[in-house]
Amino acid sequence: MTGPSRAEYCVIACAEAWRDDGEVLASPMGLIPSIGARLARLTFAPDLLLTDGEALLVRPDGTPEGWLPYREHLAWVTGGRRHVMMGASQIDRFGNQNIACIGDWERPRRQLLGVRGAPVNTLNNPTSYWIPRHSRRVFVERVDMVCGVGYDRAAGARYHRIPRVVSDLGVFDFATSDRSMRLASLHPGASVEQVREATGFELTVPDEVPPTREPTGEELRLIREVVDPSGARAGEVAS
Repeated sequence: MTGPSRAEYCVIACAEAWRDDGEVLASPMGLIPSIGARLARLTFAPDLLLTDGEALLVRPDGTPEGWLPYREHLAWVTGGRRHVMMGASQIDRFGNQNIACIGDWERPRRQLLGVRGAPVNTLNNPTSYWIPRHSRRVFVERVDMVCGVGYDRAAGARYHRIPRVVSDLGVFDFATSDRSMRLASLHPGASVEQVREATGFELTVPDEVPPTREPTGEELRLIREVVDPSGARAGEVAS
């Protein structure tokens, strides 16, 4: 078996977001987070609940295992019993996220997805982020519009928590005194200098930055043979 690719390290880093969550609803948005959530369910997070995005709870292979009507889904969303992994067109040092527009919101240079459910997600349940291309265009000093709420704006919201941000370079958290972003681990092949150069704000960097956890042999088998046998992950993160 060949060694893990950069994409497979990203899958592991995303899967780890749900470690120790218990019986919560996983809402991964995007390919790598979806592979990560299914891998977590198959390995260290057997109580994790997966959904088809409509009204069914599903197993990692997509077959139904339960029913989650929309009214019940909303109760989970607002009660801290869901852990979302969203994307971000922009994210700042305190975890404020933008997916709505680039530029002044009254006359934006570019219209994006819109605010959508980001405020409800971030204030009412844990929210992590997946960013496949780490750059200064995404990791910005100040987001053009706040959609997902960061630590400096949460005002003690009961269920607000940003467990991690995963990019193609590393893993980031907010384990600092002022709840600003910190480099928590580096993917193999990435360097601290590369991360700093690709980040548009002053990032907290420990004296020693550990490597991102390597997938086990069994995890690699599951990724390659069960969860993503077509290798779609490689199209999102280059080796």
